[in-house]
Amino acid sequence: QVHLVESGGGLVQAGGSLRLSCAASGSIDSIMAMGWYRQAPGKEREFVAGITERGNTDYAASVKGRFTISRDNAKNTVHLQMNYLKPDNTAVYYCAADPIWVQAPDYWGQGTQVTVSS
Repeated sequence: QVHLVESGGGLVQAGGSLRLSCAASGSIDSIMAMGWYRQAPGKEREFVAGITERGNTDYAASVKGRFTISRDNAKNTVHLQMNYLKPDNTAVYYCAADPIWVQAPDYWGQGTQVTVSS
């Protein structure tokens, strides 16, 4: 079993930045990929960004160029640097992990709220 704990959410004005972090514990040797999803009120959960153990990344088109995902394998953490935030980025952001890729993750964090004010 893998346990994921997010941190770093909060309230920020449009145009500002936030950095989310996720710490993994438990059977971490089984994790190859980590990533982030988000769910806005009334909407389905959607993919934001993912990163493999080797550092290969993928992003949703809507965040490409503004968000950066990174990973510290030694510390079993993944980060999401979010710049130029927009009000429609307001959502609960979830950390995800999987033995293969985060398209359908096996493991989820509890989520952290990000609110962007206009």
